[in-house]
Amino acid sequence: MCGRSSLTKTEKELEARFKASFYSEDLEKYNPLPNYNVAPTHVMPVIKNKDKDHFAPLRWGLIPFWAKDHKIGYKMINARIETLHEKAAFKQALQKRRCIIPMDGYYEWKKMGKGKVPHRIVLKDREIFAVAGLWEKWKSPMGEAVESFTVITQDASASIVHIHDRMPAILTCDAESVWIDEGISTQDALSIIHPYADEQIRAYPVSKRVGKVSENDAELIEEVVDGALPGAQTALF
Repeated sequence: MCGRSSLTKTEKELEARFKASFYSEDLEKYNPLPNYNVAPTHVMPVIKNKDKDHFAPLRWGLIPFWAKDHKIGYKMINARIETLHEKAAFKQALQKRRCIIPMDGYYEWKKMGKGKVPHRIVLKDREIFAVAGLWEKWKSPMGEAVESFTVITQDASASIVHIHDRMPAILTCDAESVWIDEGISTQDALSIIHPYADEQIRAYPVSKRVGKVSENDAELIEEVVDGALPGAQTALF
């Protein structure tokens, strides 16, 4: 499961990386960057297959178009790649509404003794990477249109499976354009997703404060040495 991530870069860095631009009104309304502790329900920039040249602000936690209310989105933050074809919430989106989700890290909790220690998992070059996702448009009973997304997950790479057995489906740079190509079949799109290369991944322990959604500052992504960062407080999670 991937329930927390980070995107600490500027909009200019994202625009340069993905050759896509932000709409000014979206930046003014949502001000999504930087976010050191992205959590479900947060609105974050993604690139949809329907508009590859722009970032769109989508809510994390997919709300199927047939849902009666938005609460189902809390259960739809991840989508297992092995069962995408089987799930009513995902199978149509897999065919018609694929997206890429920018991140520069994500968090998982490793069981240690009677507790859990949060780790941040990044690419060794600390650069932005893209995760395969699905998006959906839902209309509330009041007529409000809400666009949302889910993170596709797969088996973890060997170097991090001791932390958690699942990981986001990180795409190689060559695979990014394929994933959101509407001319590519579902089968071909899924065939480009593989566990990311072990030698390019790094995991390190971070402050337990990341377990609290309200905590969101640059210290959260710093590596913990000898148990805790100076001045950090333990949060229950």
